Amino acid sequence: MTDSIQTQLIQATTQIDPTTGAIVAPVHHTSTYHQTSVSEFGKFDYSRSGNPTRELLETAIAELEHGTRGFAFSSGMAAISAALLTLSHGDHLVIAQDVYGGTFRFVTQHLPRYGITATFVDPQDLDAVVAAFTPHTKVLYLETPSNPTLSVTDISAAAELAHQHKVKVFVDNTFMTPYLQQPLLLGADLVVHSATKFLGGHSDLLAGLVVTNEAKLGEQVYNVQNSFGAVLSPADSWLLLRGIKTLGARLDVETASAEKIANYLISHKKVTHVYYPGLATHPLSHIHLTQSKNGGAIVSFDIGGEEQVKILHRHLRLPVFSVSLGGVESILSYPRTMSHAAMSTTDREERGITDGLLRLSVGLENVEDLIADLDNALSYL
Repeated sequence: MTDSIQTQLIQATTQIDPTTGAIVAPVHHTSTYHQTSVSEFGKFDYSRSGNPTRELLETAIAELEHGTRGFAFSSGMAAISAALLTLSHGDHLVIAQDVYGGTFRFVTQHLPRYGITATFVDPQDLDAVVAAFTPHTKVLYLETPSNPTLSVTDISAAAELAHQHKVKVFVDNTFMTPYLQQPLLLGADLVVHSATKFLGGHSDLLAGLVVTNEAKLGEQVYNVQNSFGAVLSPADSWLLLRGIKTLGARLDVETASAEKIANYLISHKKVTHVYYPGLATHPLSHIHLTQSKNGGAIVSFDIGGEEQVKILHRHLRLPVFSVSLGGVESILSYPRTMSHAAMSTTDREERGITDGLLRLSVGLENVEDLIADLDNALSYL
């Protein structure tokens, strides 16, 4: 019998101590480990290479994403960088045009120094994806729903196409988490998370996760992790394990609230556009809802321009106005100056990241309170 994802969240993050019976894993605050032999070392020798607390987390995320191996990093960007550094000099990457600003920066500013080239495409257009492939293309990198305009890619169709050309598929699953979407089951080869967000869930840690589904790619990721050393600390591994335990309960509330807020915003005359893949008005909601449990807990919306954003900011009471997302508190972000500040104005405009676009990560506050707060602030526009 296969357990439900709600049960897996608890079981995968719980390890009973065989000596004491403790149900919470200890935090192994150690950098090194005593060896009983000169020539044969134990399972752990140095915590950059492996740590028991981190190992429990890495095993848990691999199980939850239905992969074979998991890796925990010191931030989401460390995880994304490690995944992309499995590429080598001369390799080519095809990447979705709508990606997180930090990913865009790494691909455009740093990968070229390693002799790795990239082509940005609209992954909804599979003909454009095929046209971008070259004999040197090794990876198709997707982010669905994308940050911040929540565009959707058909993971199964893209993976089938990529594999026909012997190209691996990497998917950023930060917005959905394995509770709502499992890309490896849809054909992806690697999944990456900024676990700082929903998986951690409490805005109190930085973390990144990678999951692979085959041995060779897993060894490549481990080699980068061990060589570059951007590993997650034991304390943050423990915090992340605790956060994952409540992921289902949190997202059940947050996604239900996000759908109500999206429906409220779409009917407001001061809101020019609402981006939410759970709405029937989203052009690819039919695809999203075949590969995801629901629309998620992120709603983006456009209110026309920077001056309107400033007015709204002054009058909102409940959401935190900040970078990041996925916390128990609602977080309102302004992508133009926050998550996508690394992009030029032209690049942002091409991706629909306008001066009036806001991204709302819906938290655990009462949804009627959040809507009333938004309604009051929008009345000043």
